[in-house]
Amino acid sequence: MVKISKTKLVVFSLLLSALFLTVTTSAREPEKTHEQRKMKALFVWGGWAGHEPVKCRDIFVPWLKEQGFDVRVDSTLDVYTDSTYLASLDLIIQSMTMSEISEEQEKGLLTAIENGVNIAGWHGGLADAFRKNTNYQFMVGGQWVAHPGGIIDYEVNIVNHDDPITRGLKDFKMHSEQYYMHVDPINEVLATTTFNGDYAWWINGVTVPVVWKKKYGKGRVFYSSLGHEAKDFDVPEALTIMKRGILWSAGIIQ
Repeated sequence: MVKISKTKLVVFSLLLSALFLTVTTSAREPEKTHEQRKMKALFVWGGWAGHEPVKCRDIFVPWLKEQGFDVRVDSTLDVYTDSTYLASLDLIIQSMTMSEISEEQEKGLLTAIENGVNIAGWHGGLADAFRKNTNYQFMVGGQWVAHPGGIIDYEVNIVNHDDPITRGLKDFKMHSEQYYMHVDPINEVLATTTFNGDYAWWINGVTVPVVWKKKYGKGRVFYSSLGHEAKDFDVPEALTIMKRGILWSAGIIQ
């Protein structure tokens, strides 16, 4: 039988204790490593008041916070010149119909998106902003040009039933502006609408995208033409599409 001195036993015990601490500490480290960083969103609103940017802000900002976003709300475009801040964002939501954007502001926004910041928006707040700026329109993937008849009844048709933004949704009715748009062929179209020619006979039967997603550089871009007024989001499908589109743009749903 091998005899072990008390000194060696003490040393051995200390080595075992140190090994145990190392193993247990290492086992705990992934918990810290995998802690989720709170996602950052910027909500920019303003422009033409007829699109009710304040009411729409009050629909989506509280919801974003419920989803765990750290949200900054801004009513000017000056924030687009802060490249360091923009680079820290996961998501920009813009509701800024018409208006004007400076060269520096536009460059800051487009550079951020091209480098991987994502953007989402609806109706004129994204696709009828900054009418003079074609580089901005290139990023969005479309530009509003008309809404024949103004506020009318029309149908939205889901054309991609497999995408997570539109999955499970059926065609639905809207009583609002039916946007006629010039669009980018690179867009991945998820829903469309077809014009009947009642208000412009030459577009009878023309189908135009309503909902799309695309990439601009490394950034994800989501757009829905629904949302002329805040009450448009009382239509469950319109609200669901916008919320899912925001989450897709942020990379939360794939």
